[in-house]
Amino acid sequence: MSTQPTYAELAPLPAYADQPVPTAFEDINGYLNVRHYLGIGSEGLDESLAELGIPWNWPVADGHACLSAEHHVRYLHELKTGDQMSVRVRLLGRSERAAHALVYLLDDTNERLACVFEEIFLHVLVEPRQTAPWPGAIAEAMDKRIAEHDGLGWQPATSGCLALR
Repeated sequence: MSTQPTYAELAPLPAYADQPVPTAFEDINGYLNVRHYLGIGSEGLDESLAELGIPWNWPVADGHACLSAEHHVRYLHELKTGDQMSVRVRLLGRSERAAHALVYLLDDTNERLACVFEEIFLHVLVEPRQTAPWPGAIAEAMDKRIAEHDGLGWQPATSGCLALR
């Protein structure tokens, strides 16, 4: 597997879900329980998508939704209760009905990458609950963000097991 980007490479990206690891999320060892990594990362991904025209209330407001189709999660370092953490998102690509992203959970206290997950998510119409092409303005915003991320100066390390179809 390829080398993951460094903290210094990721830190300039916009920070989402910026918060300390709460005591309520700790496991018996005093670290972030494994079940919360994906939730915090997903929260950060959702925040990043709002900037592209996909608000948190999209299903209710407009009858559209984003649904996760696949994930690949890699844990690199533990986050301890009280550590400051944040999420960075890199969009890799999109197809007519799906998008491919890398979501990085950073340990800002120790300046390192704690977890990375790769995700394929789909654009879905709430009724009749089926995939549909991305709305034009959102597709354009995604394409612009993908182009910006392509120019970051470092290559993303993917799992190799997820791809757009």
